Amino acid sequence: MSDSDTPPESETERTIIRQGRDFEQEYRLDASEAGEFLIRLGEQLRDGDELTIVTDEWELPFAFGEPVELEIDFEGVGEPELEIELELPGRTDETAPDVR
Repeated sequence: MSDSDTPPESETERTIIRQGRDFEQEYRLDASEAGEFLIRLGEQLRDGDELTIVTDEWELPFAFGEPVELEIDFEGVGEPELEIELELPGRTDETAPDVR
């Protein structure tokens, strides 16, 4: 394959993270960048029942259900640390069986 056959980087396909696969990625960001991420995430949570997280390399679509679990953990001894964890259960497309 020659360079002319290689699609531009913007057109290369991202890896889609699908059900049945474990995936974890950790980032160290400045507070303003983390805040922007949380705002965009919050808007998706508020406006629908699906969200998609995307980077240049991968895409993670996720249909979530209820209830959403929010945990706030403050450790004030020594160096203070605040941990905020959001856990979203996956939504199932299953329906209940008929009762006759």
